[in-house]
Amino acid sequence: MNPRISDRMSNLKPSAIREILKMASPDVISFTAGNPSAETFPDRELAEAIAYILANKPAEALQYTITEGYAPLIARTKDRLAGKYGIPTGGDMIITSGAQQGIELAAKCLLNSGDAVICENPSFIGALNAFRSYGARLLGVPVDDEGMVVDAVDELLKRDGRVKMIYTIPTFQNPSGTTMSRKRRERLLELAIRHDVMLLEDSPYFELSFSGDIAPPIKTMDDADNVLYIGSYSKIISPGIRLGYALGPKWLLSKMTVAKQASDVHTTMLIMMAVDRLLDSFDLEAHIARCRELYRRKGNLMTAELDKRLGKRVRFTRPGGGLFIWGTLPENCPSLELCSIAQRHKLAIVPGMAFETTEDPASRGFRLNFSVPTEEQIIKGVALLAESIDEYLEKRGQ
Repeated sequence: MNPRISDRMSNLKPSAIREILKMASPDVISFTAGNPSAETFPDRELAEAIAYILANKPAEALQYTITEGYAPLIARTKDRLAGKYGIPTGGDMIITSGAQQGIELAAKCLLNSGDAVICENPSFIGALNAFRSYGARLLGVPVDDEGMVVDAVDELLKRDGRVKMIYTIPTFQNPSGTTMSRKRRERLLELAIRHDVMLLEDSPYFELSFSGDIAPPIKTMDDADNVLYIGSYSKIISPGIRLGYALGPKWLLSKMTVAKQASDVHTTMLIMMAVDRLLDSFDLEAHIARCRELYRRKGNLMTAELDKRLGKRVRFTRPGGGLFIWGTLPENCPSLELCSIAQRHKLAIVPGMAFETTEDPASRGFRLNFSVPTEEQIIKGVALLAESIDEYLEKRGQ
């Protein structure tokens, strides 16, 4: 047999983060994860919810269901988004197997080979690979302290007639940790509407604000139903439940539903019913407040240690929430080599090229995660990072 991989998949590379995680060992401190802290998982409450569903509704929980998902969970999710955050929910919603599936289904339904997607550079590797898998061209836009540089979006829309989608993570962006200003959010939406381009708002972190102040999702401003809003229960309950949702115009959600039928038929019924039960009997808002406090403490600790150990030699973002800090090395210092040096020092970090739209090996950026390591590991890990950077810069004569 001479198997041949499809053109669509032949040039697609595995996630650098997943490959690094495979090499994890107990003696290595890891700042690589994109995970929430296991300390935040409501495992006891979720176990009780699952037990209740299996005891009281086993036939429904263990049977097939409609592709759109468990109707009570959809209604509860819509009510919460509308009531707490003012997100218009007049369009359709489907429950997806994680937010990643929502992104992939959108790519499947909107993109033809050769179409273009405007996205932040750097950006979430899972989304970039989803777009690449359908033959899309990635048009990267720089990110600064106010998020995506929207002036660059305007120029790309004027120049490229095959832009089908704008992809953004506007709040506590992965990997940079930055948050887009309200002014830029408004302008980005205006540009998407004017150029008749779908705006895909990926919003898994927006509730994890250190201060509790929530930046309004772009979807709250969407009177034209031009935003596909992707949300997730992964960062506020647990990632292993693989539960996300897509909210958007009926014409798009109907096609995404058909696409999901070809993918996995429907999201796991037992989990959807258990999460709905959990949300009915669990103080989710108090739980999110505890998550925020934990991440605030860890994020501020990592920022303080970076300031103390590295001063102004490396530039770091200062997120107001989420899970990540982005570092940028001096000119002519690709981060890939730093990651190798750090590995020898028993520290794992993710090179910036993993998040670049061009997968540029010359990328000077690198991502640090503060949600998973313990506070002791953060202090020790930043010290190891400083040692690694000292070695790297000395080697390069800087």
